[in-house]
Amino acid sequence: MSENLHFKDHHTEQRLFRNRMLVAICGVVVLLGVLVARFYNLQVVHFEDYRTQSDENRIQVRPVPPTRGLIYDRNGQLLADNRPSYTLSIVRERVRDLDATLELLGQLVQLNDSDVEKFKRRLPRRRPFEPVPLRYRLSEEEIARISVNEFHLVGVSVEAELVRFYPEQDLFAHSVGYVGRINERELSGFTQEDVRRYRGTQSIGKVGLERSYEELLLGEVGFENVETNARGRVLRVLERQDPKPGAELTLHLDTRLQEVATRALGDKRGAVVAIDVKTGGVLAFVSQPSFDPNLFVTGISFKDYSALRDSLDVPLFNRVVQGQYPPGSTLKPMMGLGGLADGIIEVDTKIRDPGFFKLPNDPRIYRDWKRTGHGNHVDLVQGLAESCDTYFWDMASRWSIDQMHDIATRFGLGEKTGIDLPREYPGLFPSRDWKRGARGVPWFPGDSLNAVLGQGFVLATPLQLAVMTATIANRGTHYRPQMVMAVDGVEQPPEVLHHVDARPEHWDVVFEGMEAVVYATNGTGKRAGAGLDFKVAGKTGTAQVVGIAQGAKYDSEALKERHRDHALFVAFAPMDDPQIAVSVLVENGEGGGLVAAPVARELFFDWMSRPLEDTASIQPLYIPHLGEQCTEPMGRAFNG
Repeated sequence: MSENLHFKDHHTEQRLFRNRMLVAICGVVVLLGVLVARFYNLQVVHFEDYRTQSDENRIQVRPVPPTRGLIYDRNGQLLADNRPSYTLSIVRERVRDLDATLELLGQLVQLNDSDVEKFKRRLPRRRPFEPVPLRYRLSEEEIARISVNEFHLVGVSVEAELVRFYPEQDLFAHSVGYVGRINERELSGFTQEDVRRYRGTQSIGKVGLERSYEELLLGEVGFENVETNARGRVLRVLERQDPKPGAELTLHLDTRLQEVATRALGDKRGAVVAIDVKTGGVLAFVSQPSFDPNLFVTGISFKDYSALRDSLDVPLFNRVVQGQYPPGSTLKPMMGLGGLADGIIEVDTKIRDPGFFKLPNDPRIYRDWKRTGHGNHVDLVQGLAESCDTYFWDMASRWSIDQMHDIATRFGLGEKTGIDLPREYPGLFPSRDWKRGARGVPWFPGDSLNAVLGQGFVLATPLQLAVMTATIANRGTHYRPQMVMAVDGVEQPPEVLHHVDARPEHWDVVFEGMEAVVYATNGTGKRAGAGLDFKVAGKTGTAQVVGIAQGAKYDSEALKERHRDHALFVAFAPMDDPQIAVSVLVENGEGGGLVAAPVARELFFDWMSRPLEDTASIQPLYIPHLGEQCTEPMGRAFNG
């Protein structure tokens, strides 16, 4: 029995326990060493890196967009304002499932495919943690729905921002213009400085003054360092640099006169321009039909844009600076002055008008608009008053086209006026060299007969005709037309481009002829001065849209409405001390004296009935003319 007894070996057990304990202690020490080494690596070696990452998650630098500069008319009436609007935005880095978030938002607010598509196009262009707009102009009900579901919408925010608003809607759409969202084409052309300046800003000037004065209106972006929580909500602002607001513009435009011009033009297609004779400031700038620029501010819908783009009346087309029309007989006062200055005619030169004209050795008959003629002793005054084509054909047959071109360019035709608006077209006044270069054929005498009447190759914008008329009213002082009168209250002085030299008696006879247009018994523009207690000087014009066969008689009833002649009228008032010059174009309006002259009369009546201080102007600054002559052929007149 004693052989089966086993006694414990305490010594062996102690040794085994001690060995195990040593192994365990070594394991713990190694693990603690690894942990300490890791702590050291995190807290010492990479301390700055992780602190920076932590700060980037906790502290963000956010751009503070500047307030866009306001635009006023000459009387302080607001034309371009900034109004608060609530925008639904998403920070992509804080959203786990973007598609699910968009689906949920679509149940809370109205989202169309266009909103989502534009949002996804903006995503690659934004900076990290920068909110990307999804929907603009949220209603109070939509804001409430999002607030109630805020817990499910991590990374989604509703932010108040200022957006452009045009209180006069379509009244100044073609002059003031509008802003719109920055598109990919514009963004691709940005410099590094542009990217910095437009941080936090979604809009840019697209057309009109909003575009040409973008640098001044934009302002300078600011920034702020903010501390946020894990959900991206701002806890506090650590540092802030305020943005610099954009400059405020005061325009020469007069809202009341603009309304008068728009109302006088009615539902007709056309353009009206009024210029301050003493400064070149543009008082009225009407292109009809127009559109509501507010549609473009936060992104126009495809439906609305298609309606504007596809309209037969082309409301997006700026007729004042882009419409190139044959100016017709409105050029006759300028041509008469040029003929006098070049010695082609004299003040007392008279011709016999049988109702037609023939060039030597040319069988073609050029028929005057008055088939029976204007008499046997037609001088320049009667030629202007009754718009006698034969008188000017006779003068043109003895006058070089290059001399005509010279006088036309001195009055601003055939080149851009230099107005402070984008996308101005230069029109065209042809020369011998131009025709050979553009058409590859020489200049013919018949071309001169067309040019002297503002037909053939001749094209002009309504703005150019207003500048020409103001230059006549100034007896040769040619101002650059200007829209902006002051920037941040600092007046912009008028610019005299050059002077057209002519003898005083030559100016006198042209004035007399333009006065006779309105007041002579057979004057073609008598409706322009009806009921006014001051004298108006003007000239009517009719521009052909489609040609008619030689010997055929123009019959408006036989033509489609859009194939009928354009009606034009240019004038200034008052005669003794010109203050305002006007050009009116009515597309397919036919008779300039019947249709266009009454429009000018309404502008004269309104402007001249005001107190003197309401129409005061500033003194000019002479700047030499450096305009370039147009050498490129342009298209025919825009026919609506």
